[in-house]
Parts: sequence; C-alpha cells; structure tokens
Amino acid sequence: MKNALLSVSDKTGIVEFASKLIENGFNIYSTGGTKKTLEDANVEVKSVSELTNFPEIMDGRVKTLHPGVHGGILANRSIPEHLSALKEQGIELIDLVVVNLYPFKETVKKEDITEDIAIENIDIGGPTMLRAAAKNFKHVTTIVNPEDYDTVIEKLETHTLDETFRKSLMIKVFKHTNDYDNAIVNYFDDSQEALRYGENPQQNATFIKTSNATNTIAGAKQLHGKALSFNNIKDADATLNLVKKFTEPTAVAVKHMNPCGVGVGETIEEAYQHAYEADSQSIFGGIVALNRPVTKALAESLHSIFLEVIIAPSFEEEALEILTTKKNVRLLEIDMSETVDEQEFVSVSGGYLVQDKDNAQVAKEDMKVVTDVEPTEAQWKALELSWKVVRSVKSNAIVLANDHQTVGVGAGQMNRVGSALIAIDRAIEINDNVALASDGFFPMGDTVETAAKAGIKTIIQPGGSIKDQDSIDMANKYGISMVFTGMRHFKH
Repeated sequence: MKNALLSVSDKTGIVEFASKLIENGFNIYSTGGTKKTLEDANVEVKSVSELTNFPEIMDGRVKTLHPGVHGGILANRSIPEHLSALKEQGIELIDLVVVNLYPFKETVKKEDITEDIAIENIDIGGPTMLRAAAKNFKHVTTIVNPEDYDTVIEKLETHTLDETFRKSLMIKVFKHTNDYDNAIVNYFDDSQEALRYGENPQQNATFIKTSNATNTIAGAKQLHGKALSFNNIKDADATLNLVKKFTEPTAVAVKHMNPCGVGVGETIEEAYQHAYEADSQSIFGGIVALNRPVTKALAESLHSIFLEVIIAPSFEEEALEILTTKKNVRLLEIDMSETVDEQEFVSVSGGYLVQDKDNAQVAKEDMKVVTDVEPTEAQWKALELSWKVVRSVKSNAIVLANDHQTVGVGAGQMNRVGSALIAIDRAIEINDNVALASDGFFPMGDTVETAAKAGIKTIIQPGGSIKDQDSIDMANKYGISMVFTGMRHFKH
C-alpha cells in the first residue's frame, strides 16, 4: 500500500480525490479539519499522529513537524541507506503529499484584521511539507492546487504518473510557497503594504514605499479610519500634490484623480466653503486636502458630508472629536512642504517609464498677452488660479475659475472642445471675471469661439500651435483677452 498525506485549507474536491486515491491503493493520513471532513464523508482516513506517535499540540501549531512525517517524505529511494534508516526508526514512506496553505492573503485583506490574527494565519507545517515533497519530486508527488486532482488520478490509473509530471507539480509548489512568503513580507514590512485589492476587487495590489518623508502619502500619519485602498492612495496623492501648489489658505477636493473643487480664502474655513460650492455634487465621496490645520468649525462642515479621506497638516483636538465619530473616514496628517526632485514611474508592457514630476512654474511676468484686450486685475487673479489647477486635471483639460474658486472642470476628453463644453455645462457661474485655462494649446480657433459664445472674457493657454493666430483672431473678434504661458501641462 502507498501512503498519501492530505492537509488542506481549501477543501474543494478533497473528498472525491481521497476516495479515488483509496481505490488506487493508497492509505490516507490527514490532520485536523481535513481529517474531519473526510470522516464526515465516510472516507477511511488515519491521523498523522499514527505516523508520528505523537499527538497534535499547541492548538495544532505542531502536528506534522516530525521525523515520522518528513523522513517518509524526504527519503531518497535510490539510496539504500535512506531506506534502512526509515526501517530502523519504523517510519513509513509517504508517496503523495496534498497541501494548500492557511489563507493568509485572503485573511489580511479583510477589515479589522489584527496582527495576532495575521500571525495565526502563517502556515508553518504546510510549506515545510510542500517544500520537502517538492524537493524529492523524483519519488514523491506533490499537489498544491485542487485543479490538478483529476489529472493525477488519471495518470495513476493509466500508470503515467512519471518524473516529468511530478517535476511540473514541483514547480507549481515553489511558485505557490514563494507567493505565500511574499504576501507575509508585504504585510509585515513597513516598506511594503498589502492592499485589500487594486483598482478593482479582482486585482491584487501592494503599496511599495520608497520614502517615509512626512510630506508624502507614504509617510502620512493616519489618525483615524480604515486602511487606505489603492484608489484612495492615488486620489490622495493627486489631492496633496495640488494643494501644495498654493500658499494662501486652500482646500482641494478630488474625485477619481481629477479636482472637482478648489477654493482659496482669507481663512481655511472660507477656502473649504468655496471648494464645496464649486461642485457640491461631485465632492460627495471624494478626498479633501487642506493646507491649514482643521478647526472645530471646519470639522463640522467636513462632517456634514460623506468623504473618503481628509488630509491636513494637523487637526485640532475638538476637530478630531467631531470627525472620528464617523468610523471609516480616513484622517491623514501630512507636512505640507513641497517635495523636491521627485520622479514618477508608470508601468507599461515589458517595462516602465520614468520622468521628473511636473513641478515647473511660470511667473506672471513671463506670460505674454497676445490679444488686443489686456486682462483686468480681477481677471489676472482668475487666470492664475485656473492655471494652477489645470495642470492637475487629466488631458484634454479645461478649467474655469474666478479669483477664489474653480467654477467648472472639463477633463479627459478626446478633443479640447469637448472638455470646454463639459466645463461650461457644469459651471456654477460664467461672467467677465471667470477665466478659462487649457493645459495644451488650441490647434484651431473653435475652443475660443465655444468659450466666447458661453460668455468667457479671458483665457490662458500655453500657445505654440502653428495655428495660434487663428485662436488670437477669434479672441480679438469677441473682445477676449488671452494669455500665453509658453508651458503646457499634459496629464495623461
């Protein structure tokens, strides 16, 4: 009779597989929950304790770590001395090992998982048996995936369970244990954080931290709320990068990587109110960053709507008392100083792209008024605000702003007129003091004409098109002032 050792967390198909093994002349040894599953299904099974002559101890922490198990797995059957040693010690050969591991990755993805729970889901005996059996693949069959059960039975019954096939199973084992070990490292290593999932639940994700600087998302101090998700981290970083562009009290609201409301004011409370009013619909479920401490009064306003994340340099004690009454909102304390000399990385098929972050600035005195009409002082303030914001909006990007808030945002359209129409349609106001900013030049005069017909009187854009004059002529036709910056800000 041959011997099989079965110890699985995933019980899928194990009863049927064990029954087939018995039909093919195997004794079945098993542990804990697997043994009970087989017994409940009336499958003849023996306890691993019959191999070790030692009971399971420490709530099952120690049950298979024994020469009675590993001697039978690791013996090289082509070496007579190995077989003699087994005979002297009364150890039986084990011909087939079926193990899948404690569900560590699945467990740590759940909410409210403590470190102690994570530790208890680190499998020790399972990986040890798998690695031992896989190492001895010339003599032992190792199965880690229930999908292989049927193939193994078929090969047993056709006498084709050969070394080549066992080697293919060995490779699966070491891939599996490698992934398992990496999941543990990612969970406990501060520089790698395993996330519940990526952009969607079917995508695995890890946050690799290359810096713990307190002015970065990676170095943020989380004061409250659930762990950040993949999308939270990306959105929070976009929000943080934009709010850092301002020195006056500023609030930035971001939804799906695009700012939906930006406000400035004499106080941070006033700035937030402007950001909220800029798009009171889209801010719901968004992320807000503030470049001043959160006061009690501001906390009351923030608390009144659903927000995923709130970022600030600090939170007053009374503000924390208000905001922490909501269980899930994430509160991040982050230094608002600019990060310097940063690079950003984007993965592509077969590699990744690296570039400097777009931190370049253009001073007002370096901008050029190209139309017959000059911007008024009020319009200049609106132009400067819209230009700061448009660099953070996905291309093609159009931003409408007055001197204290964005009033309309058009993002990510395949043509610039489309983005302009969205911004205009969503605008909370359009008057002589609302500026339109474009992240890229106008390839023709149609965007200017669209803006003019909506009532826009001042525009800021990079310039640089071979048809710049068409846009200038169109602006002059409608009495619009237009400024060229000489610098574009595409954000793909």
